[in-house]
This record gives sequence, C-alpha cells and structure tokens, in this order.
Amino acid sequence: MEKLLEILSSLHPDVDFENTEDLIDDGILDSLDIVTLVTEINAEFDVAIPAEEIVPENFNSAKALMELIEKLDD
Repeated sequence: MEKLLEILSSLHPDVDFENTEDLIDDGILDSLDIVTLVTEINAEFDVAIPAEEIVPENFNSAKALMELIEKLDD
C-alpha cells in the first residue's frame, strides 16, 4: 500500500489518499491521472489492469485500488 500511496501522491501531493474515498466522484483524479496510474501500477506491481476494470469503483480510493491490484495479482 505504501508504494501505491507514493504513486498517488506524486500525482497530487496535496491530497490525503489514505482517507479520501471519492477520488473519481469528486474530480480529484481525471482521465490523464488514470492512464498514468495504470501505467505506474503495471510497472511497479507487474499487473495489467484490463479495460473492463477501469471503472470509478476501482479508482475512488487507494483501498479500492489496492484491492484491485491484489485481485489481479492472484
């Protein structure tokens, strides 16, 4: 989770990603951020996020993103 938080913080250093649960709904992350995240997650965690998993529910919080990474890593 720590590495994921570092990736997220590099995009928006002013956001408390540990406690924010509406990253997409509140417009904190935009489409360019999502593309960057998918690329960085692939590089860091060696998981490919398929297009059908790129939905707001999976990107609304760091916790949801980490759960997605763990699911894809299995």
